[in-house]
Amino acid sequence: MSLFVDTSVWSLALRRDAPSSQRQVGALVRAIESGDTLLTTGLVLQELLQGFAGPKNRDLILDRFSSVPLLQPDREDHVRAAELRNHCCRNGVQAGTIDALLAQLCIRHDLTMLTADGDFEHIAGHSKLKVWS
Repeated sequence: MSLFVDTSVWSLALRRDAPSSQRQVGALVRAIESGDTLLTTGLVLQELLQGFAGPKNRDLILDRFSSVPLLQPDREDHVRAAELRNHCCRNGVQAGTIDALLAQLCIRHDLTMLTADGDFEHIAGHSKLKVWS
């Protein structure tokens, strides 16, 4: 399986306190152990680096992400993400700009999103986004 791992799951997995018992973190660990393909994008890396303080944490994140391929959105991804966001909004679903872009990357590359953010479940209800469950 190819998984796009969202900021919410990486954040839970990389916390300094006790490891999270959330099922998404368990799924991430199993995916790593089984050699599943994990992908993300620069926005997720940026969000993680902004959320953790200090050079030690920065180096840990950069080290962990060194082997995770980063998807690069192109012009068409941005256009389709805007269309997806507008479609969701017309149907009463709030979708943020970044969330719409992440969802679009998953749709384009036929990836399952591993996330602890419930907003993506709502987006999936109005698109071809696949969310891990």
